[in-house]
Amino acid sequence: MAAPSQPQKSTYDVIVIGAGIQGSFSAYHLAQRHQDTLLLEQFLLPHSRGSSHGQSRIIRSAYPQEYYSRMMPECFRLWQQLEAETGTTLYRQTGLVVLGPPGEPELEACRRSLGVDEVLDAAALSRRFPGFRLQAGQVAVLDGTAGVLFADRALRAVQEVFRRHGGTLRDGEKVLSIQPGATVTVTTTAGVYKAPRLVVTAGAWTGAFVEQLGLRLPLQPLRISVCYWREKQPGSAGLGSVSPCFLTLGLSQAPHGIYGLPSIEYPGLMKVCHHHGSPTDPEKRDQVPSSAPCPDIAVLSSFISSYLPGLESQPAVMETCLYTNTPDEDFILDRHPRFSNIVIGAGFSGHGFKLAPVVGKLLCELSLGQEPSYNMAHFAITRFPGVLGAAQ
Repeated sequence: MAAPSQPQKSTYDVIVIGAGIQGSFSAYHLAQRHQDTLLLEQFLLPHSRGSSHGQSRIIRSAYPQEYYSRMMPECFRLWQQLEAETGTTLYRQTGLVVLGPPGEPELEACRRSLGVDEVLDAAALSRRFPGFRLQAGQVAVLDGTAGVLFADRALRAVQEVFRRHGGTLRDGEKVLSIQPGATVTVTTTAGVYKAPRLVVTAGAWTGAFVEQLGLRLPLQPLRISVCYWREKQPGSAGLGSVSPCFLTLGLSQAPHGIYGLPSIEYPGLMKVCHHHGSPTDPEKRDQVPSSAPCPDIAVLSSFISSYLPGLESQPAVMETCLYTNTPDEDFILDRHPRFSNIVIGAGFSGHGFKLAPVVGKLLCELSLGQEPSYNMAHFAITRFPGVLGAAQ
């Protein structure tokens, strides 16, 4: 989708770099607050080069970290508001089961975040959801509020409302340089733009942008294998479109965690992925030899044989996605330590999509100099040692 025909303009109230889900929601909130906002995207839309593409993402209330679980009620409300604004269905309620050993601290924290007492043992889980097979002694917690967000559709919807509120979206424009100051100057392949405020939400490319602003953020792009698995006998495994999502916590068979979604993208195929990947350069993530070994597939195959025995043990379809991880897998949502009119949103670590409506609101508030709606201590740049030492 090329940038719509509109007068070429060079001065805005705010510029947002990166039109993935986080940047698009930041721009959406800014435009709703009557800020003349420019949203820049280096690739032509839609594209699959970043972290916001694909048809499905999990949304859930259950979170081990209280600072995320507190945000989820507002996230659900804002997703529903976007559905109403666009007349588009963006969410399917499926429920989610969190699998793990009894007493596992993060699983217990999820249970507390839901305010539920019930824990399902292997027999109870199998009765309720026949496709799942827990190992002896393991348990599951059910999040009935959870479901699937239709990711591609959601990204289009938030961009549509952003434009409706007067926002300007220019895709196919790569940012070449950022010049900080009281007025920030952003030079792209197509022009030069100025604004008193800048928001950087450039995903796996964020590290390179902030280096030119004197910051070295510990951001690690990872290439993730997104795998789809076929039922051995169609309809027999109970893992079709009506099954719940799932995720694992603390299972020795699932290092870094494994998650799954019901059949949506490809009829009859369940999406099951390892929440981990290989370090990559975002410019070269697709340049992987077909013969390269993929340890994640071995982990997934072993897990599926044990826990989802109704699925084939080898994936039917494999795609890729990018995570951009921080060392602690918490987000970076903060003002630049020297240039307070530059705000950075990064390091969403593979779990940011569901939280994007609130993340965008927080980045908007930071950009406008307002008090953020939530405690931001866990998202501060300064939690990482040595980052400020690179600032000029």
